[in-house]
Amino acid sequence: MTTLCAAIERQTAHALACGALHPIETAHTFIDDGGMRFSVRVAENLARKEALRLTPQTSAAPGPKPPRDPFLPYEPDLFVGDLSSTHVALLNKFNVIDRHLLIVTRRYEPQEALLDAADFAALITVLREIDGLGFYNGGAAAGASQPHKHLQMVPLPLAGDAPHAAPLEALLGGAQAVHGARPIANVPGLAFRHAFARLDLGAGIGTAEDAAHAALDCYRALLDAACVPAIDVGGLAHQGAPYNLLVTRRWMLVVPRTTECVEGIPVNSLGFAGSFFVRDAAQLQTLARLGPMTALERVSVPRLRGA
Repeated sequence: MTTLCAAIERQTAHALACGALHPIETAHTFIDDGGMRFSVRVAENLARKEALRLTPQTSAAPGPKPPRDPFLPYEPDLFVGDLSSTHVALLNKFNVIDRHLLIVTRRYEPQEALLDAADFAALITVLREIDGLGFYNGGAAAGASQPHKHLQMVPLPLAGDAPHAAPLEALLGGAQAVHGARPIANVPGLAFRHAFARLDLGAGIGTAEDAAHAALDCYRALLDAACVPAIDVGGLAHQGAPYNLLVTRRWMLVVPRTTECVEGIPVNSLGFAGSFFVRDAAQLQTLARLGPMTALERVSVPRLRGA
């Protein structure tokens, strides 16, 4: 059987050759702040991406056109493989990080719906083959650019010459359990509201199904601890507030959000892992002036008093 890694490499080569994949070329630098070495990628040329996004969709109907769902149908040239009966793996068309994978529901589900066992089963199928960072941008204010439910995964380490697989891991050794919620912890050094837990999603926990249920239970506990309520929308559980989710084989983090950008710089889940993307040198200067940790605080909910 073809491994997922091999399928990603094969499809990446094909998508580059046929022009379906449009990597964004970046220069790479670091900013040290708050005990973390943040990885910052600076775009060298966004013109092609902007031109493609602004290309109008052909339609006989007059008037404004609704945004097209890029996953229904998905581009066959970006298709990596079937993950389950409910999810497929696609290449990220405009990738900043190599081998950036999208984990997409076959049928339309809203991005604001809570993740379920099927979502985690698909994610764990990926994480058991690739030691990566899975993440979910829960809503537009958390950095989601598409309304169709999709998780994402990028391989670790986030920067090959950094001391940690993800810069956030420099702070995780001091995580302190919250009284009354044994598996839930706060991370010293993070001044914004969050909830953290260690877990084992590798083969040591049992079957992939066992791992998916363990991950789902942990996720719901973290949402509760971070004060992200579940609400019912037409019989489907939705998030009551925007949030970011980060998942590796070893830990999980939830961060509630208030806004997508700080001084024009968009922040999604990767920012909380310690990885930023800026459009140009001016945004890099702004981020360096603010400090990445302050940028994260300004798009997040203040930490609970006494937490």
